[in-house]
Amino acid sequence: MSFFSKIKDAMSGETSEILKETEEEGYVELGTEEGTSESKIMVRPFILQDFESIKPILEALRDGHTIALVNIKALKEKDLVELKRAINKLKKTCDAIDGDIAGFGDDWIAAVPHFAKIHRPKKEEPAPPKKEQVTEYSSEEVPAEEVSAEEEGEPRIETY
Repeated sequence: MSFFSKIKDAMSGETSEILKETEEEGYVELGTEEGTSESKIMVRPFILQDFESIKPILEALRDGHTIALVNIKALKEKDLVELKRAINKLKKTCDAIDGDIAGFGDDWIAAVPHFAKIHRPKKEEPAPPKKEQVTEYSSEEVPAEEVSAEEEGEPRIETY
């Protein structure tokens, strides 16, 4: 009698099919199940055309496996009051699920569940104004010491 059989007999009194297979072949084959896709993170684009189109976005965020990239251009051109209502609803949902929300560019919002955080660049002090040195024949600009984040190629991120 093998080790597994002794444990099985001690626990329940009869041998299961898995333990019989283990005894005969020396190993157990585990099948892959389709339920594993639930644990994957999905980045999904949405288009916010009216206030009603926010429902699938909220459902996806509450599910907890979706990072939502929302294009707000259509609603922005159509009705700013509805856009503000929709953004407030998204923000409240993100707060409720401990998620994060931020705008990038003029027409996009990113909303993420609790496991993700949106990077926000540190706010830099404004660069000192350029000083001009005037000479008798010409004026030369003295370059500023610091370069802003937008000049470095980093996108503008707005917090809602």
